[in-house]
Amino acid sequence: MAQLLCENLSLGYNSRTIVENLNFSVNTGDYLCIVGENGSGKSTLMKTILRLLKPLSGKIITGDGLLPDEIGYLPQQTEVQRDFPASVSEIVLSGCQSRCGKRPFYNRAEKKLAEENIKKMGIEALKKNCYRELSGGQQQRVLLARALCATQKMLLLDEPVSGLDPVVTKEMYTLIEQLHKDGITIIMISHDIEAAIKYATHILHIGKKIFFGTKQEYLSQKDSLEEDENDGHTDTIL
Repeated sequence: MAQLLCENLSLGYNSRTIVENLNFSVNTGDYLCIVGENGSGKSTLMKTILRLLKPLSGKIITGDGLLPDEIGYLPQQTEVQRDFPASVSEIVLSGCQSRCGKRPFYNRAEKKLAEENIKKMGIEALKKNCYRELSGGQQQRVLLARALCATQKMLLLDEPVSGLDPVVTKEMYTLIEQLHKDGITIIMISHDIEAAIKYATHILHIGKKIFFGTKQEYLSQKDSLEEDENDGHTDTIL
């Protein structure tokens, strides 16, 4: 069974439909890049997968041992979030909240997990630093370590390299690729088509035409998908 299955999904806000009849599946170990124009519904889809929004219709099913609360999430940052006055250790550890249940404290295992993920992201020297004093790349490493505290199975990443310089962008992509090689399923929203083609196993294109398939299948239809963004009809290609 797929780790994540979306069937006949319609997405939107306040009954305003953004995407209709969306069907795709993600298997354990996949690296799915979600691409498309601004406003096409990519972030709405991610929030719906995370149960932060309800689908207008259709359903999302998790399987292959994945529970809905075992999905790690790295959202796009707002200016307020970038200025958050907490230490690196505190922010990373907060990723364990879903593991605590009704406990008002973190146990030894959760603290150990946070330390392991801080080390994995190469930010041990920063763990006592205030988050808002870090560079953009350092902040993304902290948030990635936090997301890893919530899961060892699936990560959802919403434009994880947005606003980063080319050197830091490459470092972030390398980190994400290593997590994928370690067995974590990746679902990433990206405007960087070149990176999507380089790293993804599968691509979901959302726009006037919807496409889901392997990277090789996407490459064979990429030109027609881009041309279709200029006309007015919506189609689904699977």
